[in-house]
Amino acid sequence: MTLAFWVHDLSPFLGPHWGNFGIRYYGLAYLSGFIVGAWLLGRYAAAGRSRLPADKIADFMLGLVVGVMLGGRLGSFLLYHPEQLWQDPLSFFRVWEGGMASHGGMIGVALALAWFSRAERIPFRHLGDLIASVAPAGLLFGRIANFINGELWGTPTRVSWAVIFPASPHPLMPRHPSQLYEAGLEGALLLAFMQWRFWRSDVVQRSPGRLSGEFLLAYAAARAIGEMFREPDASLILGLSRGTFYSLFLVLAGLALVFWKSPPLSERKS
Repeated sequence: MTLAFWVHDLSPFLGPHWGNFGIRYYGLAYLSGFIVGAWLLGRYAAAGRSRLPADKIADFMLGLVVGVMLGGRLGSFLLYHPEQLWQDPLSFFRVWEGGMASHGGMIGVALALAWFSRAERIPFRHLGDLIASVAPAGLLFGRIANFINGELWGTPTRVSWAVIFPASPHPLMPRHPSQLYEAGLEGALLLAFMQWRFWRSDVVQRSPGRLSGEFLLAYAAARAIGEMFREPDASLILGLSRGTFYSLFLVLAGLALVFWKSPPLSERKS
């Protein structure tokens, strides 16, 4: 029966590689996400829908890169495998072994936004709305890279599109390709919704912070749905997968932003 399912045999490298060194799809996923984000921010500035000047986008993206990488890496250890950081501290620097947490990356981004907002005197919530509208692109590429890497596999299933992941604890058991489910939900669908809200409404100008709140709520819902088909990364918390449990805090933050009344950008000082 296992022969009826596709056996995952994709290489995590694009082209030739030497041991752990080579061009990895995971790295390309992050690079692609940042490139798409910078391009969209440039379009926003050209259309007059952003208070982030075009000549500041590169500096802004550099701060985000640092925030995402440090936050995501720390979050992977502290939120999912804290014991590994104490038992093998050098594993933090072995990035080729994988290990990034989206929730940790969001915290890193928030800190980067706070720093840039203060330095450039651009409203924090406005910057948050800009990033919320482009962030799903990075999530889309990242989840596709997870699938290529054969990691973060789904729960066992017998659906016709199930995949056998040889690196899983039970290498002959067909599983949900949950990485692709999450790519569709957290990435493509959420990106389409955010772009629709950004371009087809005046929510960013009229209610700073609301779009960020909508992103957090939508991401939390998409993540919870995806977690239903995904093998838990670590032990459960209160009967919930850690991805779902940590998303509860995003729901609280999202509700606060959605219902936090703030004056339109046109009525605020720089």
